[in-house]
Amino acid sequence: MTPNRRLASKLAAEFVGTFALVFAGCGAAAVNFTTGGALGVVGIALVFGLVILAMVLACGHLSGAHFNPAVTLAFAVSKRFPWKQVVPYWLTQLAAAILAAGLLRLAFGHNAILAAGVGFEIGPGVALMLEGVLTFFLMFVIASVATDSRAVGEMAGVAIGATVALGALFGGPITGAAMNPARALGPALAGENTAQLWLYFVGPCLGAAFGALAYELIRCDAGDEPPKDAQGCC
Repeated sequence: MTPNRRLASKLAAEFVGTFALVFAGCGAAAVNFTTGGALGVVGIALVFGLVILAMVLACGHLSGAHFNPAVTLAFAVSKRFPWKQVVPYWLTQLAAAILAAGLLRLAFGHNAILAAGVGFEIGPGVALMLEGVLTFFLMFVIASVATDSRAVGEMAGVAIGATVALGALFGGPITGAAMNPARALGPALAGENTAQLWLYFVGPCLGAAFGALAYELIRCDAGDEPPKDAQGCC
């Protein structure tokens, strides 16, 4: 396979995975609003976790299953992903999220997509901290299962999906627990509610970068098998 075709395959996988994340996860929040709370916080968190589990298993061997600009950035910062592919990954992830959110608005309406978006009733400093810390833990788990040959690769989808669900359970009612600039951007644009969007870019990007670097610091794999890269292994 030529380099251009391989990159195209990766981008296609990232598009499908990110689209599924936003369409199913944010769609669950929209359905919850439309039905008067039929799913609840637990149900929404479960959907987010399950869609990530499924898409990691489906696309991990193709693109690395980032589905998140902050994850892509963190892998590049920790030298597990080529910088030249960062922008193509970002553009693909953001486009997929915007399309998915747009379809959700068409299906469920403006108020439902607002409910599926992000926002907070606490101070922006606390919200920024929560998004950063939650993304730190998410990226720490991803770095472990995606780049360390000692991790149980078959359990990657379960580990990452469980971490996403945990973050959604804990932080969902407070900040929306985006942990992902693409997941925040799509509904924000569809719902015309972008006032605090910067927070959902800065917090997750910083948290993910520190999460990846923290795992690099403690991995201690000298003398072990060579670590995996982040391109098609998680």
